[in-house]
Amino acid sequence: MMQTIAQIKNVTYRYKGAAENSLDRVSLSIKKGETLLLCGASGSGKTSVIRLLNGLIPHYYHGDMTGEVTVNGHDIAKTQLYELAGVVGTVFQNPRSQFFSVDTDGEIVFGPENIGLDPKEINARKEIIAKQMKLDKLLGRSLFELSGGEKQRIACASVAALLPEIILLDEPSSNLDMEAIGMLHDIVCDWKRQGKTIIISEHRLWYLKDLVDRVIYMDKGKISLQWSSKEFAELSETETRRLGLRPTRINEHYLALLSEQDDTRKGHVDIPEGILLKDFYFSYHHKPYIFRKKKFSAADGDALSLSIPELILPKGKVTAVIGSNGTGKSTFLRCVCGLEKDCTGVIISNGKEYRKRQRIGFSYMVMQDVNHQLFTDNVEKEVLLSMKDKNEKRCHEILDTLGLIEYKNTHPMALSGGQKQRVAIASAIAAGAELLLFDEPTSGLDYAHMEKVGDFLRQLADSGSTVLVSTHDPEFIEQCCDYTLRIKKGRLFSFQERNR
Repeated sequence: MMQTIAQIKNVTYRYKGAAENSLDRVSLSIKKGETLLLCGASGSGKTSVIRLLNGLIPHYYHGDMTGEVTVNGHDIAKTQLYELAGVVGTVFQNPRSQFFSVDTDGEIVFGPENIGLDPKEINARKEIIAKQMKLDKLLGRSLFELSGGEKQRIACASVAALLPEIILLDEPSSNLDMEAIGMLHDIVCDWKRQGKTIIISEHRLWYLKDLVDRVIYMDKGKISLQWSSKEFAELSETETRRLGLRPTRINEHYLALLSEQDDTRKGHVDIPEGILLKDFYFSYHHKPYIFRKKKFSAADGDALSLSIPELILPKGKVTAVIGSNGTGKSTFLRCVCGLEKDCTGVIISNGKEYRKRQRIGFSYMVMQDVNHQLFTDNVEKEVLLSMKDKNEKRCHEILDTLGLIEYKNTHPMALSGGQKQRVAIASAIAAGAELLLFDEPTSGLDYAHMEKVGDFLRQLADSGSTVLVSTHDPEFIEQCCDYTLRIKKGRLFSFQERNR
């Protein structure tokens, strides 16, 4: 019989300042070597279970808690976080929140250095992990220049380097492209072969169905359903939709849509009315200037991180920006909205030109890491902050549509990752900018809320707004996008209209 390595006994927990319990009488036993999947709607309690197992509840996230949690013989309530370093490793939904170094090599070895391993052992671990996880192209680089997916891979490597018995992953695929998800699948598979105990909180289900031993479905802070791996794999799309889950299988057509293998240049698209982007050039590796700032142009060639001489965005449409991790999608969006101050370029709309700072007023962007744009002490104030004319009724309508009205008086930082994402989306909608940009808006969202975001983007486009959305979600593209714009190595590779 398999040994129990972690146990949660009748735990009820409420975050400090929250109106309701995040966990309600939760009990769960986890066997040594088991791969367990936690699924359910955003805010259902999955992340709180992860925080119980790694000790962040109650040692970091303070609140009211009853019940007991033991992990590998440790009573979590009586065990300091540093004592769990070699026992439990966690890959968070936002990898930036767990980084301590400024470069990739330093981050991978940070944990082993902190527990005082011999330098030879530290270097050996780094080399083994880098080889296992295919990180050659990411070594020796600044963490600040990595894409969201690349950061996630480094976070996995830094956890693996500590050789923990238990590995916890919170929405690990949320910012990954198809190739990176395949790599993540192989990483989890390798950990499973090593006998690790793995607990994964996840919305994307299709890539895990052959790995998990058991699936736990959470609803409103309770464990509502459980399935074996066989039962889980046999769930129909109708059943998963009824439960607000994403499908357990992915359509081959969806895979082809985002596959680099299907990456052939597409021809000219005739756009009757659009927003013109002209001379958008930018480099992360520009040389210091002494007398005057260098102005980039197409002549700078490969030195440019972004090079788009001309592009017309269809007005009143939703355009998906697609491409692999690290290829320049987020850079493109940041340049368009004026967040990269060294980017050249002009936006022309209705005969009016918008340069640099003017682009900020013309557009509104929801970032991939929404923690950077949450400023107030409750959700209602956050949405009202982005409105030129404060309209409480309109604010409440937006919150209600996105399933956030019950959290209007809650501090944004007390929300789950998916709920924070929806707050930022609500703010973008309330801003009413002519050009709205969304960087991975469905990462961390369950199926039902992904559909709601898609419906909202369609409403925005139908009302006249122009929407650019960077995404790795094929179901989302199928639901609401009119065009796909592929970025490859900072260049416009293809632009095509979709038949919706």
